[in-house]
Amino acid sequence: MTEVLLYHHIQGLTDGVRSFADSLRQAGHTVHTPDLFDGRTFGSIEEGFGFARELGLDTIRERGVAAADELGPGLVYAGFSFGVTIAQRLAQTRPGARGALLMDSCLPVSEFGETWPEGVPVQIHGKEGDDFFDEDLPAARELAGSTAAAELFVYPGDQHLFADSSLDAYDPEAAALLMERVRAFLAAV
Repeated sequence: MTEVLLYHHIQGLTDGVRSFADSLRQAGHTVHTPDLFDGRTFGSIEEGFGFARELGLDTIRERGVAAADELGPGLVYAGFSFGVTIAQRLAQTRPGARGALLMDSCLPVSEFGETWPEGVPVQIHGKEGDDFFDEDLPAARELAGSTAAAELFVYPGDQHLFADSSLDAYDPEAAALLMERVRAFLAAV
């Protein structure tokens, strides 16, 4: 099946992120979940950002790139929110990328190149009323409109990190639909 490198969000490698990865493993995929925070998780986005700023956002991102270096080409790069900053970078710049799953965030394609790489499929998922995703929605729409290889899924509601079953923001219905779409994506790449 497919090999996935999944980056956690700013609250760390939570039980919900682990559970998401386990669901993909149960479908037959190999999923790597590097812990960029060395075992630390945080009860809020603000606490997570505080830790990340203290450690250095670029330092954390480079840890993510180093995790990819250990695995080689042929990966689907996936991330939740902050993890998207690493996953999208790698999907756009690494030869051999098989795809990208951008959940709760999307950066302008211009952050990492002029265009989205040809032949690299991408799914973008987020909530329409999520303040964080709303900031990224123009970039997500631009990416989705720039290539037939992109799909944008916008869910009703305002929860950020809605697919993480260990957080209060968890939305079981939207998370189940996201998982269904992700599994279909991975089966096709």
